[in-house]
Amino acid sequence: MQFDFSRHAVLVSGGTSGIGAAIAEAFAEAGAEVVAAGLPGEAAAGLRTVDLDVRDAAAVTALAASLQRLDILVNAAGVIRRGAEHDPAVFEDVVDINLNGTMRLCAACRPLLAASGAGSVVNLASMLSFFGGGLVPAYSASKGGIAQLTKSLAIAWAGEGIRVNAIAPGWIETPLTRALVEDPVRSGPIVARTPLGRWGKLADLTGPVMFLCSPAAAFVTGVILPVDGGYLIG
Repeated sequence: MQFDFSRHAVLVSGGTSGIGAAIAEAFAEAGAEVVAAGLPGEAAAGLRTVDLDVRDAAAVTALAASLQRLDILVNAAGVIRRGAEHDPAVFEDVVDINLNGTMRLCAACRPLLAASGAGSVVNLASMLSFFGGGLVPAYSASKGGIAQLTKSLAIAWAGEGIRVNAIAPGWIETPLTRALVEDPVRSGPIVARTPLGRWGKLADLTGPVMFLCSPAAAFVTGVILPVDGGYLIG
């Protein structure tokens, strides 16, 4: 499916690596003017990149103030610290990045999105928005929070013409999951439970995000869309 996002201004947090970079690049290929915000030292080829730590409220506010216009915000900045998240300090940091960071950007960008007349936000939820993870209580809590934040902002901002949705990726092949993908003992059960019988690709996520931001989804808001090959129903 081809999308045309020419004349659209897009901001993607976490847009310099992994899922965020794939989304930012897809929007750029569809003609959008994209700003990819990420950690210092990260750069996405062919995109305008800016440094951003979503824990830094002043930096988030400054970035939003630097934008002349904004039609689409994608909140893809996130972190998972498997096995360490039972430490309250680690728990707090993960939630601050994944959940609070998303809210900081949403709040800072709200006036621009409202001025767009058809603003759209897509947040990154997860399968763990729906069930728990014993090794990742902070990640699970933050992604559960993302689901409820998405629904709440969809209600609160509908009158301003802003739609707020989320995707919930399943098991996706990225540099961070490569070792797991290549381990048949660990990967086998994942593939076996997934009705479509494979790991997801980064390209499997970009289409759903762009659909949610497109006129084709003009009557869609408050949705948490699983993109998981059926894992949740497997």
